Amino acid sequence: MAVTDLRDVIIIGAGPAGMAAAVYTGRSRLSTLVLEKSIPGGQILMTEWVENCPGFPDGIAPFDLMEKFQRHALKFGAEILTDEALSLHREGETWIISGKKADYRGRAVIIASGSSYRKLHISNEADLTGRGVSYCAVCDGAFFRDLEAAVVGGGDNALTEALYLTKFCRKVHLIHRRDKFRAVKILQERIRANEKIVVHWDTVVESLLGTERLEALRLRNVREGETSELRVDGLFISIGMDPHAEFVRGLVDLNEWGQVKVNQAMSSSQPGLFAAGDVADGCPHQIATAVGTGVTAALAVEEYLSGK
Repeated sequence: MAVTDLRDVIIIGAGPAGMAAAVYTGRSRLSTLVLEKSIPGGQILMTEWVENCPGFPDGIAPFDLMEKFQRHALKFGAEILTDEALSLHREGETWIISGKKADYRGRAVIIASGSSYRKLHISNEADLTGRGVSYCAVCDGAFFRDLEAAVVGGGDNALTEALYLTKFCRKVHLIHRRDKFRAVKILQERIRANEKIVVHWDTVVESLLGTERLEALRLRNVREGETSELRVDGLFISIGMDPHAEFVRGLVDLNEWGQVKVNQAMSSSQPGLFAAGDVADGCPHQIATAVGTGVTAALAVEEYLSGK
């Protein structure tokens, strides 16, 4: 397979973290290559409207936002190619990224490959995503002011999302497939104390009803086998995330959730290998924090290469 010219830095992923890093490495006059397996944007493309990105008080469409990110990175010389990183290894003082189309050489690498929300894998889920179905209450909760919504999950994040939604929704249904939560006790206490929250124990969502927008949930009680229909305006699926870090498993230290362990400079356990955004540990899944970690990683790359 062909090996491309040596770059100062290769960034894996063209979401907010990767694009922010590319702006900064480009401004530092570092030759920058961004590899993206699909289209720039990452998880925010699953959102109908972005309201919590600083600098856009009226909100912005996710595709428009990412187009601005991309133009900004290109302005400072970044090159963006469509290819998927399959593996990564060191050769002397450089890193080799093996993609589906070619091998890429870089003096430093920033892993900004993001993560994916776990899906329920039920009918209509993909069609109604962004049309009543969401995976982030902080991102989309305000769209459901004075409406009725449901949250699926039983861990810390699911309970936190349900509590957050009570700021906007008149009622929140918390749907959990077991008869007790996995979340910490203090969150469970807050759920029980909140009059806006109705808990549906031993229950799963079997299907989503609606065409243009979500209209109702088809529920099934796993103990009794009984089915029912629950009319809601929104559904927030909170059953975990899977970081896209399998291609570096065994190469760098990962935490218990499979995210790349980093220090304050976003440096991994391997010199010259950095991580930013959702794939890095300790980074909240928000655009602003992804951008911040991308910038931090880019500045650390500049310092690392200057030292060499």
